[in-house]
Amino acid sequence: MISIRESLTESRPATPEAVGIIRRSVAEYASAVGIVGEKLDSVRLAVSEAVSNVVMHAYPGDPGQVHVTARAVDGELWVLISDDGAGHNIQSKRPGLGWGLALMTDACDEFTLAERSTGGTEARMCFRIQADPQSVSPGDQ
Repeated sequence: MISIRESLTESRPATPEAVGIIRRSVAEYASAVGIVGEKLDSVRLAVSEAVSNVVMHAYPGDPGQVHVTARAVDGELWVLISDDGAGHNIQSKRPGLGWGLALMTDACDEFTLAERSTGGTEARMCFRIQADPQSVSPGDQ
């Protein structure tokens, strides 16, 4: 049996390198709690987009930190990506293509973008963990 950490929590400098590092960390955690296949691909996509948004838009001057928390609770994986930056309602100097929020919304079962009371933005993403069909006995169906 795989040992599953209660939660994943880390902070990294908000640089382009953080996108792949955080995507891998969250994907490993998601896989360990039972997310597989296309759903795991959705987790990777949403996390990449959220971290990319922090890197591109959160810190207009010197880069700050991107924070990630992932935790499985009651059959759901919750992933929070946050920053201490300018907030999502501030006009970005680098507007991007505008597809990131739509991709995240589509990839998640639930998605919320919120201003943090301490400053910055938090993307809250929920992915339902589907039961492994091999673990269901014929009498349970």
